[in-house]
Amino acid sequence: MVEQDSLALLERLCLAAGPPGGEQAVRSVVRDALRGVGSLSYDRLGSLICSLPGSAARPRVVLDSHLDEVGFMVQSVSEDGTLRLVPLGGWWGHVLLGQRVDVMAESARVAGVIGSKPPHFLDPDERERVIKPDAMFIDIGASDRAGALATGVRVGDLVVPHAEFMRLAVPGVVSGKALDNRAGVALMCEALVALAGREHPNTVVGVGAVQEELGGRGAGTAAEIARPDVALVLECTPADDVPAGRVRQAALGGGPQIRHFDPTAVSNRRLVRFVESVAAELGIAVQMAVRASGGTDAQTIHRFREGVPTVVIGVPARYIHSHVALLQMEDYRAAARLVVELVVRMHAERVASFTRYEDA
Repeated sequence: MVEQDSLALLERLCLAAGPPGGEQAVRSVVRDALRGVGSLSYDRLGSLICSLPGSAARPRVVLDSHLDEVGFMVQSVSEDGTLRLVPLGGWWGHVLLGQRVDVMAESARVAGVIGSKPPHFLDPDERERVIKPDAMFIDIGASDRAGALATGVRVGDLVVPHAEFMRLAVPGVVSGKALDNRAGVALMCEALVALAGREHPNTVVGVGAVQEELGGRGAGTAAEIARPDVALVLECTPADDVPAGRVRQAALGGGPQIRHFDPTAVSNRRLVRFVESVAAELGIAVQMAVRASGGTDAQTIHRFREGVPTVVIGVPARYIHSHVALLQMEDYRAAARLVVELVVRMHAERVASFTRYEDA
């Protein structure tokens, strides 16, 4: 896709609401992007699978991404009209207080604000604490429970951040909610569109998995349909080029990140080296990461049946799991090119070599 098409797709994906269990709006954008590209199917949790045959039925190369974003669910409607909430995915309290949200009521979106005490009313010890999300509430402007219910909100309604998609003053940098993982979803879509016009010695299968933020649930059920021989997990990974005093393994403008390890998955080492070699061949800078925390759909996919060689390829973004993540489009475009060129080189012998353990 040309640059403006990539931006338009990413913007549509980011603005769509898609918390775990409520990914339908995102799924609709993906379906539109892939219409006529390959055959579409779904698992029973709602993950989307797009199959694109090449010149060989095997290997089956899976490009995984996840449709969902971190959000909340309404746990109760209080007598004072506020909504108590349960987090869906990992939130840090400091990024939430005073932020706008949308409650996905059945009839319409209901605007709200995550409530907080004004600083004038805080005790000295309260100023030093991070308030946990389960101690927060959503204020939709109601004064009592009846007024809140009159807006259409109900227990079990899903909640997402309310945020705009922006192009920042620095060329190529964009900001929006849910770049984790709408960047990966856009990569999956763009790669399939590009591969539809290329020869590839395999069958490539794009996956838009649901409920990743709750432990990679959709990736497991989608794998039963996708049946991967090898998997590239396309993600939006946390950039660490901010004043935090830590080792930097992902910086905006530094290129796609290749993940060796996180506590949920060890990437296949031969596959990692193959990705690294193709990137070098193409002149694409990559960033190598070993992460002490976090996880992706790789945690589920690499354990599918007898095991699947898997690697995570991520576009770094600052401030993920917040309303205002930042991403450099140069990194995104480099990742898109890398993914396509990896797939066209994934013939049967190469994929078999990733798991030929009798070799020295």
